[in-house]
Amino acid sequence: MNKTKDFLSKFRPIILLILFSVIITTLRPNFISPNNLLNVLRQTSINAIIAAGMTFVILTGGIDLSVGSILAFSSAIGAYILVSGYGVTAAVLICLFIGILAGGLNGVIITKGKAQPFIATLATMTLLKGATLVFTQGKPISVLKVENLNAFRMIGAGSIFGIPTPVYIMGIVFIVCYFILNNTKTGRYVYAIGGNEEASKLSGLNTDIVKIKSYIINGLFAAMAGLILTSRLVSAQPNAGDGYELDAIAAVVLGGTSLAGGQGSILGTIFGALIIGILNNSLNLMNVSSYYQMVVRAIVILLAVLLDRKNK
Repeated sequence: MNKTKDFLSKFRPIILLILFSVIITTLRPNFISPNNLLNVLRQTSINAIIAAGMTFVILTGGIDLSVGSILAFSSAIGAYILVSGYGVTAAVLICLFIGILAGGLNGVIITKGKAQPFIATLATMTLLKGATLVFTQGKPISVLKVENLNAFRMIGAGSIFGIPTPVYIMGIVFIVCYFILNNTKTGRYVYAIGGNEEASKLSGLNTDIVKIKSYIINGLFAAMAGLILTSRLVSAQPNAGDGYELDAIAAVVLGGTSLAGGQGSILGTIFGALIIGILNNSLNLMNVSSYYQMVVRAIVILLAVLLDRKNK
């Protein structure tokens, strides 16, 4: 019985992904067409990249509600730099730097300010959402007329050998995250803190630094996702990041990472993100209203949390 439970717990993301795919293919055979599968990967890439960073945070026993606002704010700044004529490289670097700063701010507030991650990141979410609306005056920042538009478009709307560029970026992100979590001291420390923070402190580990690093990684990936989205839409939308925090958390938990921290894997997260992506795609294929899609996603998030609680 325990072996069966362990097996289901370990391979839950893969089992759910296969189950979802079989059901959807039965209902909509065009789901498995090459074009649609590439479309699923393209649509999944943004949430998957955010979820990769969220995995680090949740493994430490934290949470980050501000990733959507980081995405919107950093992409708005990046788009402004681009339309101001400073070039694609400057826009990309500044956008990513904003993400690093925002993630670092979260980490410092939580570790040095001794604030609960939920409250700290809720405050940051509200702050950055307001800052984005003030900066953009509630209007999109179009990059349609900038120089080197094709180079910028390559980030989110291009393709290499027929595969969308965001899919390559997503793959690189997960390879890097896998290496960090499984082959570096930082990765081992992330798991240790989530497993038992007090024991980690007593063993001499600087838990504050590791947590700050985790939030910095999370902010960086949120900004990276913002770049991809801005490139795809050819504009930075002030409300672009709304809801991404919930989808990212759902992807991480569906992937088998415990909300209590210390248990989970980056490989599980990518399967969790694919489940969310397939769900969204299938609802679109079945012409389900966007209002009902929100209800379905909410149910999936709830089930993910309940599964997490049951496995403790």
